[in-house]
Amino acid sequence: MLREEQTVNEIAAKYELSPVMVSRWKAEFLERSSMVFEKGSSEVDKIRKEYEAKQENLEKLVGQLTVEVDWERCLSPPEICRNIGN
Repeated sequence: MLREEQTVNEIAAKYELSPVMVSRWKAEFLERSSMVFEKGSSEVDKIRKEYEAKQENLEKLVGQLTVEVDWERCLSPPEICRNIGN
């Protein structure tokens, strides 16, 4: 679409979208695309930091739940506890 190899109407028909919506998306992209390449873009950095913090919290939660499951297995009959990690 940006290279104008297809018309807005062709793209809209192909993906079953409104041509008006596709035109709006294109205009919005062209208006804001430079933000992606700005150094130190605060919005991009903010989103990245939020994502990394969420990822870190999820990794901690997985570790904690793994330990809890292993502990529960150890409270079961001994043959189950010996098989942890196998």
